[in-house]
Amino acid sequence: MAANRYLDLNVLARIDSMHLLARTVVEGFLLGLHRSPFRGFSVEFAEYRQYTPGDEVKHIDWKVYAKTDRYYIKQFEEETNLACTILLDASASMAYRSDDAPFSKLEYGCRLAACLAYFMNGQRDPTGLAVFDTGIRTMLPPSLRQAHLQRLLTELDQTVPGGETNVAAPLHSLAESLRRRGMIILISDLLDDTDAVLSALQHFRFLGHDVLVLQVMDNAELTFRFTSMTEFSDLETGATVLVSAEGMRTTYLEELGRFLRFYEKGCAAIRADYKLFDTATPLEIALSEYLYRRSLLG
Repeated sequence: MAANRYLDLNVLARIDSMHLLARTVVEGFLLGLHRSPFRGFSVEFAEYRQYTPGDEVKHIDWKVYAKTDRYYIKQFEEETNLACTILLDASASMAYRSDDAPFSKLEYGCRLAACLAYFMNGQRDPTGLAVFDTGIRTMLPPSLRQAHLQRLLTELDQTVPGGETNVAAPLHSLAESLRRRGMIILISDLLDDTDAVLSALQHFRFLGHDVLVLQVMDNAELTFRFTSMTEFSDLETGATVLVSAEGMRTTYLEELGRFLRFYEKGCAAIRADYKLFDTATPLEIALSEYLYRRSLLG
């Protein structure tokens, strides 16, 4: 595969060496991204489970019944893979990068998207990409072709910050255009109307999609470690304001806490997964923590 600035092979190698990911590779891409391994009645045997009311009688294994006097269903791996679409926020606010941050929020998000796409492709899950700001700028429908993965990575290489943020509108538009239920992974700082964003996420859930929300924030945004009179500039509107950082810190952190809790609780309410990523945290560590948390959920 051609070199790609966002597909960090060192990160992939370090994650791939973990036992946790080895288990993931067996069950589906990135532990827990599939709520459970897909089971169906296809061609490859997976396991037996006890019959429960509602199961189709034709799937009972009568030979096992003859030996145990109990009804068991023979399960097989599902042939149909999960179609996944990664939604990447490339609005101007995603360009923010504090002085000592290794990456801007957009660069971190692109790296995250590249790793996810790489693993999903390896697990035979067709993956697509939608890059948006106020509207959808790039749309690559899910595909399993190797050339498609390279094109997706190339798009990430070429992604630059755009205009103002309007997370909800592109998400509603995409929800209406998808013909197949699958997985939606949103990568964004979510700096927009919170109610509108949650409504758009709920739109996907209403249509039967599994939704993952990966919020990317700069460490300076999360800690507000400014100490003197500081001029802040809105990357999307250009507006500036001069404030006393010391005097503003308590109020800012309280508002930030409410902002983050809104998404965490809102996502839980609509049964969407949520994870906050700090750009100061190495990607492999952040992903490891996420994988471990998902493993506890089963």
